[in-house]
Amino acid sequence: MNIKKSLITVEVIVDAPIEMVWENWTNPTAITKWNNASDDWHTTKAENDLRIGGKFLSRMEAKDGTEGFDFIGVYDNVKTNELIEYTLEDDRKVKISFTSQNGKTKVVETFEAESENSLELQFGGWQSILDNFKKYTEAHFINKP
Repeated sequence: MNIKKSLITVEVIVDAPIEMVWENWTNPTAITKWNNASDDWHTTKAENDLRIGGKFLSRMEAKDGTEGFDFIGVYDNVKTNELIEYTLEDDRKVKISFTSQNGKTKVVETFEAESENSLELQFGGWQSILDNFKKYTEAHFINKP
């Protein structure tokens, strides 16, 4: 029996060139700076083998040390500055597209929802992470000479 999973889409327009957006999205050091849904969480470790069949890992933890988890997946498709598709450990699929728009970059992330949390909660968490990414990338772009 094939149960269709709900798809959730989050998106943001980043005021930075696509090459910088791609670099911040895929660089493990940068990932640890922006990859959190709220100020009481952080990413303590990130690994990224950005190629088809490559794996990634982001260790996300509550800052008070009470909980944490590994966000792990394998890349199914990678097109530099355009597209990333991957499969999470629980077999959910994620697709992220990057589109250049007059010096800005639109990032659209679509993922299969999991069944433990409400769709609204999942949307809010993923959108919040994307908003943090936008804030981080724009701050580092504007401060460049």
